[in-house]
Amino acid sequence: METSTELGLVQESVQLRDYTSRWAELYTHEAQRIRVVLGGLLVDVQHVGSTAIPGLKAKPILDIAVGIRRLEDALQCQAPLTTIGYEYAHWAGIEHNYVFGKGIARTHLIHVVEFDGVLWRNYLTFRNALRANADLRQEYELLKIGLAHQFPDNRGAYTSAKSRFIQDVIATSPKDASGASM
Repeated sequence: METSTELGLVQESVQLRDYTSRWAELYTHEAQRIRVVLGGLLVDVQHVGSTAIPGLKAKPILDIAVGIRRLEDALQCQAPLTTIGYEYAHWAGIEHNYVFGKGIARTHLIHVVEFDGVLWRNYLTFRNALRANADLRQEYELLKIGLAHQFPDNRGAYTSAKSRFIQDVIATSPKDASGASM
């Protein structure tokens, strides 16, 4: 499946593109490949991040949350994911989150986290809140546009500068009895 025109961003750069429904199609294709190679290690896989939000400008990189039973098993995902083009980004340094990237110009990022753990629930809560609330989605998009202009060559600073907004949305979103977003 062709991804070269829809996906890909050079390391450290920040460029936003208009939403395209192709991102959902590309996710569906990639999720199936992930399910096949991870087999029983995988509990669930979800499209997260801005490319999962219809209508939202996004960096053209698919963020995929892979939920596994025990975080201690995350490195068992490395060899299978390598077979479909991912490398373990040990330098990412995100606590309780094993990151795997695809492509020199990144096209996909997999976040291996504990299924139904805090990070898993946060990914889904934020995604679902933006999908459900057009005003919130627009506010986030305006923030992203401003930060992309401020940090065009510093993805780390761009990401860090969004964190307060993301945490505020997660903290104020309704939860069900299990702590998951409704």
